[in-house]
Amino acid sequence: MRLAPHIFTACAALAVAMLAGRVYQPVRAEVPVAAVSAENISELEAQAIAAAGTPVGMDAPEAIPVQIRKGETFEQAVRRTGIPAEEARAVTQTIANAYDVNELRAGLRFETAIAQPRGGRGGARLIGLTMRTGPASQLTVSRTFDGALRLRAIEEKVTHETVVVRSAVKGSIFATARQSGANAQVIRKATQLFAHKFDLDRDIRASDEFVLVFSQTVTESGRVVESGELLYAELKGHVFYRFKPANSAEAQYFDASGKNMRSTFMRTPLDRARVSSSYGFRQHPISGYRRMHQGIDFAAPTGTPVLAPADGVVVEARRWGGYGNWLRIRHANGLETGYAHLSRYGSGIRAGVRVRQGQVVAYVGSTGASTGPHLHYEIWQNGRRINPSGVKTQEGTILGGADLAAFRAEKTRIDRVILSGGEQRPTTAGGLRRVGT
Repeated sequence: MRLAPHIFTACAALAVAMLAGRVYQPVRAEVPVAAVSAENISELEAQAIAAAGTPVGMDAPEAIPVQIRKGETFEQAVRRTGIPAEEARAVTQTIANAYDVNELRAGLRFETAIAQPRGGRGGARLIGLTMRTGPASQLTVSRTFDGALRLRAIEEKVTHETVVVRSAVKGSIFATARQSGANAQVIRKATQLFAHKFDLDRDIRASDEFVLVFSQTVTESGRVVESGELLYAELKGHVFYRFKPANSAEAQYFDASGKNMRSTFMRTPLDRARVSSSYGFRQHPISGYRRMHQGIDFAAPTGTPVLAPADGVVVEARRWGGYGNWLRIRHANGLETGYAHLSRYGSGIRAGVRVRQGQVVAYVGSTGASTGPHLHYEIWQNGRRINPSGVKTQEGTILGGADLAAFRAEKTRIDRVILSGGEQRPTTAGGLRRVGT
């Protein structure tokens, strides 16, 4: 009887210790290691990893995104998830089996799954970690059936695709093409090409059909890892084939006969916008007086890129009274263009800098005497303002000889892709590769 309380206390302590062991020790395999065959080891690991999502005595794991800070090591970044130092060290050493952690620079992001102990006793536990190491590859760290850390490198199969997008305009070319799967870079190039032939605000209707053909690289999970080139664009009977002549520094766009579709002047300096005020007499929105409006106003959101309509040299990039942030570019044949109310200038834009057709030279804003975000666009010819809508442009040159023969071969290839609705070309075999434990 005298020993009974002590025996009871000892049993209780032993029970607590056993429970604590279950809470804070790694998960153990329920089957002896010798009974685990090569055939079912993957299945057992999959089951154990799933079970590790809610380990005994721990709350459900919480997804915690981490970004490596400047001057911080990978281990220090992992430590910020709240797991103990020894566990952060173990995770780092596990990843070091396949990847040099010293190469992981500031700004890198990765995902972790962290479980907290119930009741707040003990340290947090890392359940999993995923880190992308390349466009189509990633490292994952997870718990195996015996509670150990397992490292895997996953490399997805990569496919080069040539995509054909065909649609009627719904709202705008940009919005329609985006909904159809084209990326912003391809759409921007297409609208620049179309701007050589059309005023995209006034010449395009909802029933007009367009076609875009572009290349891209896609993983087996459907993620685009590389955006390729726009190979073909078509709108209202005007076609643009991408082709690089032998002695040309860059690819250009030609019609079906081999004539360069690059005109000397683009119709508008914006990819997408609507004309809010035309050239001519109008009632000024601020002064209220009827006066000559010596340009065209395009309504567009702040930050919309402004493009150089032709090659030229920047003459002015400065503040100019009611025009706010002002830009003026000198082009060939006595033409100059002016842009007012800008929010900011393009990278490197200043007086004396040479610009190319289609280059982003500024961004729409509402500086100066302005009632809202818009671009005021002017054109001078030999020092006199003229109506931008009336500017005459010249067409490009026509291919000949070997260049014309090569162009026809490329045109035939693109036409075949359009007829087939696109093509796919696998490039690498992916899958699961074990690289460490």
